[in-house]
Amino acid sequence: MRRVLISILVIALLAYAAACAALFLFQRSLLYFPQPAQVATPLVPIEGRAGVVASHRAVAGPQAVLYFGGNAEDVSQNFAPLAQAFPQHALFLMHYRGYGLSTGTPTEADIAGDALALFDQVHKTHPQITVIGRSLGSGVALRLASQRPAARLVLVTPYDSIEDIAAERFALFPVRWLMRDRYASWRYVAQVAAPVTVIAAEHDAVIPRPSTDKLVARFAPGRAQMHVLPKTDHNNILIAPGYLGLLAGSP
Repeated sequence: MRRVLISILVIALLAYAAACAALFLFQRSLLYFPQPAQVATPLVPIEGRAGVVASHRAVAGPQAVLYFGGNAEDVSQNFAPLAQAFPQHALFLMHYRGYGLSTGTPTEADIAGDALALFDQVHKTHPQITVIGRSLGSGVALRLASQRPAARLVLVTPYDSIEDIAAERFALFPVRWLMRDRYASWRYVAQVAAPVTVIAAEHDAVIPRPSTDKLVARFAPGRAQMHVLPKTDHNNILIAPGYLGLLAGSP
């Protein structure tokens, strides 16, 4: 009987170790869901970042918008709504590596580097840059705004930490030891000097509301203004009444 119990325990431990190994090896396939570009838009290559492009609308003047989408988002589909919300801004919607018309494989470090390169490229001709990030892209946008002089930062359905969300959802596994791309937005809050608009969905089943609230609470008093759109979820918030007005800064 003892040998049977030991055998069962060994098998269980081996199965658990195999599950941990699989989670480690395939974790990025659980985080990133690259989408093809569905809408034809003008493109601009990001200087110094081979194969990475952004959907682009050229507008003369000092103002521009940089947009970073969600983990399963085709940013080209947001080109027209952003053009409507920001008629006097040049637009740059970054295609993450492997998404849309960009090549390569997405990682947190590479996406962060691509975002910095895009900002520096745009800032040469458009010194007033509004940085917008949605869902996964909220972490990209916040990190960028902590390192560059954004005029304004807009976070749509943002999180405090992807690592924390994953640790809660995969509670049986040592997620904090296994994760490569942690997207710890909280680390960058203190360095953000721009005014911040946070837009949250009332019924968000993807980004837990406590994670959003925790992030907002980290900003200095008066730095971030939070708006919760009623009767919205993580996806339909994009078509909610008032959404585009909040993006543009006119609630």
